[in-house]
Amino acid sequence: MTTLFVLVSSFAGLAGGRRPRTERGQASAEYALVLLGVAAVALLVSAWAAKTDGIGRLFDAVMDKLVDSVK
Repeated sequence: MTTLFVLVSSFAGLAGGRRPRTERGQASAEYALVLLGVAAVALLVSAWAAKTDGIGRLFDAVMDKLVDSVK
C-alpha cells in the first residue's frame, strides 16, 4: 500500500509542476551532460581541423585579408 501511495504522490507532484525530492541534483546532471556533449563536439571539430589543415588555411585567409586591408 505504501508503494502505491508513493507512486501516486510522485505523479501528482509532477503534474503540479513540483519535483519530487529524488530529482534534487538533476539540473547539475543535465549541465554535466551538456558539457560532455560540447566537449565531444569540440574534440571532433579539432580532430577534423588537424586532419584537413582547416585551421591553417583559415588563419592564412584571415591574415591575407588583414594585410590587404592595411596596404
